[in-house]
Amino acid sequence: MRQVEITTEPVELYKILKFEGLVSSGGEAKSVIDNGQVLVNGQVETRKRKKIVSGDVIEFENDKFIIQLL
Repeated sequence: MRQVEITTEPVELYKILKFEGLVSSGGEAKSVIDNGQVLVNGQVETRKRKKIVSGDVIEFENDKFIIQLL
């Protein structure tokens, strides 16, 4: 599991996918979320603007990320 460090919370889900390089654009991030390909804390998440906070775990394409506030 990889750590993703954020400086402020909350952060919208699609922005984390974009800034971590998991997708090439914000539009692609929104698309994979709409298609149910992203899990947050073990649950399929389809809200693009889901507020992510420290301690949340995001899963996408066999990768797991835990969010940590700096």
